[in-house]
Amino acid sequence: MTTALARVLRRHWLLALLVLAGVVLRIVTQLAYRPALLYIDSFRYLDDVGVFHPGGINPVGYEWFLWPLLGLGDLLGIGGLAGVAAVQHLLGIGLGVGIYVLLRRFGVREWLAAPAAAPVLLDAYQLQIEQLIMSDLLFQVLLLVAVYLLCWWGPPTPKVAAVAGGVLALSVMVRSVGLTLVVPAAVFVLLAAGLRPREGWRPRLIATGALVVGFGAAVLVYALYGALVAGKFGVGGSGGGGALFGRAAVVANCDELDLTREERLICPREPHEVREELGIDFYLHLWDVQANVDNLLPEGMDVNAAQKSLTREVVLHQPLDIAGGVARDFLKGFAPTRTQTVGDVPLDRWQFQLEHPLYAPDWYTREWAELHDGSDLHAEHELTSFLRGYQLGGGYTPGILLGGALLLAAAAVAGLGRARRSGLRAVTLLPAGLAITVLLTASVMEFSWRYQLPGLVLIPLAGALGATALFGRPQTIRIPPGRTPPGRIPPGRTPPGRIPHRSTPSEESQMLTSFPDDVDSDALDEYASRYGEHRFAPVVVLIAAYNEEESIGDVLDSIPSRCCDLDVDTLVVVDGAKDRTAEVALRHGARTCVAPTNRGQGAALRLGYRLAQQRGARYVVTTDADGQYDIAELPMLLEPLIADRADFVSGSRRLGSNERPALIRRVGTYVFAWIVSALTRQRITDTSFGFRGMRVEVPNSVTLQQPQYQSSELLVGLLSHGYRVLEQPMRMLPRSAGESKKGSSWKYGYRYAKVVLGTWWRERRNTGAPAPAVETVTERPAAVGE
Repeated sequence: MTTALARVLRRHWLLALLVLAGVVLRIVTQLAYRPALLYIDSFRYLDDVGVFHPGGINPVGYEWFLWPLLGLGDLLGIGGLAGVAAVQHLLGIGLGVGIYVLLRRFGVREWLAAPAAAPVLLDAYQLQIEQLIMSDLLFQVLLLVAVYLLCWWGPPTPKVAAVAGGVLALSVMVRSVGLTLVVPAAVFVLLAAGLRPREGWRPRLIATGALVVGFGAAVLVYALYGALVAGKFGVGGSGGGGALFGRAAVVANCDELDLTREERLICPREPHEVREELGIDFYLHLWDVQANVDNLLPEGMDVNAAQKSLTREVVLHQPLDIAGGVARDFLKGFAPTRTQTVGDVPLDRWQFQLEHPLYAPDWYTREWAELHDGSDLHAEHELTSFLRGYQLGGGYTPGILLGGALLLAAAAVAGLGRARRSGLRAVTLLPAGLAITVLLTASVMEFSWRYQLPGLVLIPLAGALGATALFGRPQTIRIPPGRTPPGRIPPGRTPPGRIPHRSTPSEESQMLTSFPDDVDSDALDEYASRYGEHRFAPVVVLIAAYNEEESIGDVLDSIPSRCCDLDVDTLVVVDGAKDRTAEVALRHGARTCVAPTNRGQGAALRLGYRLAQQRGARYVVTTDADGQYDIAELPMLLEPLIADRADFVSGSRRLGSNERPALIRRVGTYVFAWIVSALTRQRITDTSFGFRGMRVEVPNSVTLQQPQYQSSELLVGLLSHGYRVLEQPMRMLPRSAGESKKGSSWKYGYRYAKVVLGTWWRERRNTGAPAPAVETVTERPAAVGE
């Protein structure tokens, strides 16, 4: 347990540091303001817990969340309000980790994924909202859950889409601003498989319909509940006049509009300058106060109807005033610093104060603390001073960074740069679309820095995905002096129905350059045009094939569609074949990526590794196209990976069996296993067995520059990086067709040894020390025939 934790912390050290800082800040916040912070809305939530009356300003979803937590806190003696704040802080940490995990799922590098989680982990405004008894944190959590559901397993099925629609509906019951989020979610589900879905548009339309139905049904049930209990059909919101009334009241030209008597009574008489100073929030809630209605309006007047009709008149006759105000408030959230303009909701409501802030009479606030925690309100001055200094001194996410991240996401969705072939455009669209929609919807009502907090979750997520899509994940690889990277060779004319082919490189192949090179780019372009933006199943069986038309069909037919309770896809990377390998692979249903130039198995596998990670696979299994490996042994590779007992699992013919091996090759297997074991100080029995399974990030995190002799380079490289390696006893069968392309055994052995020693020296020089002594496991049954 301790060893596994240490390994995880080493691998994700940057996130670990950010989480540690986030935990410390949350402990300080919890101790600084006890039992919790209470705002105006907090009292409405607390007063309605257990009643769940749907007729108020706020929906009751957050009260469902509060009810068990308050009771549990009282039962455990830790205090109800303090317990709620503690749970919200834990969820805040979970948000940061969740963002990181999701980004790593889509192949975003650690150094980019961790900073994307930093805003929600370290932003002082986030800390303050978690300490408040308010619904915002729960709303953020539901948004991230919806993103997970919609994109974790690839294009969502109707069932998954319906569940995600239900989660989005639940977010509406927590904060009514979520009502519009079904639109970007539906667009994502429709386009999740790209603009030319392989299976046609019908499955995407069904899944989109399932999302909308799941969302609409849940919202409708809640609205009917409101109509039945409170006589109010709806989901709650900002006053009886609707979200736009406050904005309409500020800009309304009351003397110029043709208004009814009731509309004139509620149309503000103050000059526009005074209205702007009073602010949208003042007018939004002016008529929610019964005393104002009793003192200023005739008895029996339908105030809600008058507010709605006045809003409609202003929108129809002053649309530019309304739209301009919304646009200005939307852009305020991307300011470099936290600023407040005239009429905004006061910024200090969302800032730490030196004393415990009170938004209700002192006695009333203290009664709630006494009721749920049996204690008085308390502020620890030294800690509150630290938190206030941290917040005002720059402990927040500059809006200009969020704006830049959103622009990166927009560029990726538009398909600029490498994004067109990245496979990440649709998944970038989801958080970016949700962020824009929720912030714009909030801006329709009014601007508040509190309403910008969903952006701390969604915008960094979208920005990191966008940056990865735009700029890729190139791996810097040294090219020896005198060598040049392969250049672009213009494709020749291609006969109809045939795959383009380029000339084969010399036997002494050049070292590969950074990914993607020109050949990789052409292959990815062709793949994207064929399949759009599809996502792979959790398991991808990867085959690098060159002139294997005779045997590859039988191999593809033997690969199961499901293994170890996970769906399995097959990806064939055709390495510039001169025969009909690509056509056979396509006919047998494999995803097929065609490299126009034959560079070697290592180059083809590297391309496949990157493609699998970019398009959502979790595990990659490599096998050959010649039928030398028993696909029935696939579970032996997957089970240790799924159980997290290994990062890389390889078969071993020495532990299993090898039918009719040539003597020189059998000797070579022993010799190279001994050499690698001696160099890495870890026991290896077979360095070149091609049936291997690994977590998808493993091959993409080590240097791969060998176009042909890749098996030993990958093995030595990952051992040098400290990955857990497991060998399983397996069979090696005779080739089902064709002949080996390795050539002379002596020449192959010389080059193989050169790669083994060269890779070991390269990795040793890079790390400055011998490979770390990590656990390498070799499992062998009691009796296995050689």
